Amino acid sequence: MISRPDSASVTSTRPAHIRSRKSFDHSPMLVFYELTRACDLVCLHCRACSQEQSDPNELATKQSKLLIDQLSEFPDPPMLILTGGDPLKRSDIYELIEYAVASGIDVSITPSPTPLVNRDSIRRLRDAGISRMAISVDGADAATHDATRGVAGSFDHSMKMLRIARELGVQTQINTTLTPGNVEQIEAMGDLFGTLDIALWAAFFLIPVGRATDMQRLNADQCEEAFARLRAQARVQPFMLKTTEAPHFRRYVIQNQSKQTDAAPRGFISAGVNDGKGVMFVSHTGEVFPTGFLPIHCGDFPSDNIVDVYQNSPTFRMLRDSDRLEGKCGVCEFRNLCGGSRARAFGVTGNPMAEEPDCNYIPPAFHGTAPCPPLAPPPAFSPA
Repeated sequence: MISRPDSASVTSTRPAHIRSRKSFDHSPMLVFYELTRACDLVCLHCRACSQEQSDPNELATKQSKLLIDQLSEFPDPPMLILTGGDPLKRSDIYELIEYAVASGIDVSITPSPTPLVNRDSIRRLRDAGISRMAISVDGADAATHDATRGVAGSFDHSMKMLRIARELGVQTQINTTLTPGNVEQIEAMGDLFGTLDIALWAAFFLIPVGRATDMQRLNADQCEEAFARLRAQARVQPFMLKTTEAPHFRRYVIQNQSKQTDAAPRGFISAGVNDGKGVMFVSHTGEVFPTGFLPIHCGDFPSDNIVDVYQNSPTFRMLRDSDRLEGKCGVCEFRNLCGGSRARAFGVTGNPMAEEPDCNYIPPAFHGTAPCPPLAPPPAFSPA
């Protein structure tokens, strides 16, 4: 998917509209709309557990347009990210993009790198008004990437599509899910991606959700090592770089930034974006969640207005309240700019306000308090 920004990098060709942290109480920066669960890939870390056929209950064209209409009701209309599954499996994809763009909404898309993404479809996306296309690349070579994606030839096709998009003038982004299986390729991936004229490299840090529930993720020390290497890449590569579901990268950058000589990585703006805080996710059937990685049900579109859900849902309001963070995150001096991944906290402990499981930083105010104990994820979460 187009990356949810842990920094405030955005998915638009226009200058970033950088909002204050407080304004996230009334408007998200990004709304992800999962158009469909249909997809021809079988990625090991798929959040959505995508399937071959479309769900007959997915929102129809008319409902999708109503969803777009409601985005305009936010005080600061967000950017719309069309994701899936594979959004190109929807026959009305170009119609929906044109409708959103005509409504004044910036639209980006995260198609799966299958034969559906080709010169003709990229040209049609461009002509419909798409702002950016994100392609997932999970390794510096075909063997690493194709093993993750479950389809031989996926890596070569991704490289080809990125080059075609450049030829057609479509801005691109690469998403990479970092795991123990590819983290040693950070430098090699950076060098490769530097040849592709991309706008942004988004490094995703694994959340145990969907098919990724049993996958091995980077531990806290490995995350710190990855942060150092990513930050080094941000200094030498021509693209912007950011993390997704690793807000503690912000803390790392701030701690390791020299006041006089060391600027933050390009793309790094400490806006405090986090799950449910500047971000909203609408599923293919209209279920509303803080993000696609945090499966706490907060409402149902179209019976619920998405503006009302974002602004007033107890879960969204809780997630935006750093005073309700627990464990070491609750006393951390970086809790407003970082706050830890709420999705990972929930995926590991069942408690969305628990401390970030994969952060090794101990705040000075944390005087040996025992961390939040693991909990079994409840059937349905209800915030206090």
